[in-house]
Amino acid sequence: MDQGSPKGIKFSSGEEIPVELHKVRIVQKLHLKPIDDRLNAIKKGGFNTFLLNTADIFLDMLTDSGTNAMSDNQLASMHQADDAYAGSQSFYRMEAAIQEVFGKELVLPVHQGRAAENVISKTFIKAGDVIPMNYHFTTTKAHMEINGGEIAEIFTDEALKIKSHHPFKGNIDIQKLKDLIAKYGRQNVPFIRMEASTNLIGGQPFSIENMREVRKVADEHGIMMVLDASLIGENAWFIKQREAEFATSSIKEILRTMCGICEIVYFSSRKVSSTRGGGICTNDHDLYMKMRDLVPLYEGFLTYGGMSVREIEAMAVGLIETTDETVISQSPGFIDYTVKELDKLGIPVITPAGALGAHVDAMQFLPHVPQKEYPAGALAAALFIVSGCRGMERGTVSSVRLENGEDLLADMELLRLAFPRRVFTLSQTKFLIDRLHWLYKNRELVGGLKFVDEPKVLRFFMGRLDAVSDWPEKLVAKFKADFGDSL
Repeated sequence: MDQGSPKGIKFSSGEEIPVELHKVRIVQKLHLKPIDDRLNAIKKGGFNTFLLNTADIFLDMLTDSGTNAMSDNQLASMHQADDAYAGSQSFYRMEAAIQEVFGKELVLPVHQGRAAENVISKTFIKAGDVIPMNYHFTTTKAHMEINGGEIAEIFTDEALKIKSHHPFKGNIDIQKLKDLIAKYGRQNVPFIRMEASTNLIGGQPFSIENMREVRKVADEHGIMMVLDASLIGENAWFIKQREAEFATSSIKEILRTMCGICEIVYFSSRKVSSTRGGGICTNDHDLYMKMRDLVPLYEGFLTYGGMSVREIEAMAVGLIETTDETVISQSPGFIDYTVKELDKLGIPVITPAGALGAHVDAMQFLPHVPQKEYPAGALAAALFIVSGCRGMERGTVSSVRLENGEDLLADMELLRLAFPRRVFTLSQTKFLIDRLHWLYKNRELVGGLKFVDEPKVLRFFMGRLDAVSDWPEKLVAKFKADFGDSL
């Protein structure tokens, strides 16, 4: 089945392209600036795409966090928001949606996903603890380490393969999990974390079969499971497409099955419900009570958690819409199309296509750029220069510097090209593919980067870099030679 449509729409030509099952009613004007302006913009931003001004960006593919399109029903719901500090009806509508979609009765609102990580880490992690997971996310790692814990990534051998046919590269390696618990002891493993659609290794999903195997090990040792559900909708879609047991299950049935395996579920609604906020939910009253007191301290009262009540209303609607196959399949469909087209052109991309976006392997794209010169960051900067498209570095820039002054080199150097839900058109997608193809044919012109301003924590957000040579100017010259005055 074509992943672009849950009903398998076929074209008489045999072409496979995603079909938008929505219409556009409100638009935002975009600007594609000349290449000299784009070069100046990336220099001003310290060759860090996080520091670009959106006025200089054509297609913003940095992230799907808080950038998804909202539905007409979500916008309409915001007009019924109850502006009460405590006991807001908006919260109770959101709570009911979480109970329906995730099957968890006790809900704690927070302002976004990392706030949930803060509450969970402060509640359950002590110095010396080790937290096994399929893969870390940047803020997850930071929160756990600040609270004295250490992460342990126990992914399978397939996880880091660029080219693969494995449908669930986000699975946990069960033997590695058993070995870790035996090594550190159950008393030093507060919980096992599973991240739906692993963000940093290509948005790869895990299977419910794997979750059940993890659950068995957890039960044997009395360890709880925590699910990061920020991209659970896409993970559920992949399960429906790739796991035979659930081929005829609804997205809602799959979501509830996944959440039912874990004691605690937390999420960023900036992703899962196309709004701005987050939450923690559980059916365990004791766990709820342990976390509860931190919410008023760090977030706000228990019925708003630092969120606008308008966002809370939209979150409630967005969570329900996540169970709609025509909604949740749109982003994976566009990503699948992009990955297949790039693969046909010989451009190194992670396969199979995952969630969030298309992920380009910068080490294969730029084999002449050493990892210590941040090839993923260089590729992100180069793509912006030649296209105005902003992607995100997911490599060593997103890692940390060790005490000896050396970089902790990332497992993968990826350029992530995010596809927020229902935002980009097919022609815009084809423009991206064309410019990336041109860049690949001229990849020898791209050089490395070096830090000139390096924050100690989460440096990829605010750090500034510079080119190690005049390669950006040479890239611009070649673009002008090939495209003339074209944008």
